[in-house]
Amino acid sequence: MTVDVTLFAGQPFLKGLSARHLELLANESMLMEFTEGKIVFREGQVANRFYLLLEGEVALESSAKEKDGVPSTIEIIRTGGVLGWSWLFPPCRWHFDARVIKPSKAIFIYGTRLRTLCEQDHELGYELMKKTAEIVIEELQAVRELLSNNN
Repeated sequence: MTVDVTLFAGQPFLKGLSARHLELLANESMLMEFTEGKIVFREGQVANRFYLLLEGEVALESSAKEKDGVPSTIEIIRTGGVLGWSWLFPPCRWHFDARVIKPSKAIFIYGTRLRTLCEQDHELGYELMKKTAEIVIEELQAVRELLSNNN
């Protein structure tokens, strides 16, 4: 089941994309719901999905900075946020764990389909790369802050 393109048009991450690009993405997307405590993905697993969070909260966690067996929270992804950028960068493995902390709804697209779309439409690929780079920088800053607070 694909997602209505009007739902896509309202997503902050996709702001500025052309109607044609929004339609391409919407045609490849599906809706998904997560219950509290659900692990969306684990560090090291194949990164094969990209999520636009419609509602809820998901924690990005790192077991590398565990305290007493509890992973450190790197960042909380909230409504309107993006979860998962690793689908774009080989070897396409998750860099963190993602755990649902409030029941959540999301739009998701398979990473393989996104890579294919980007290869077929370089303009779309460029726009997604720019937007994804912003997310990567935000997450790097969150990790830096976590590391400086724990030292």
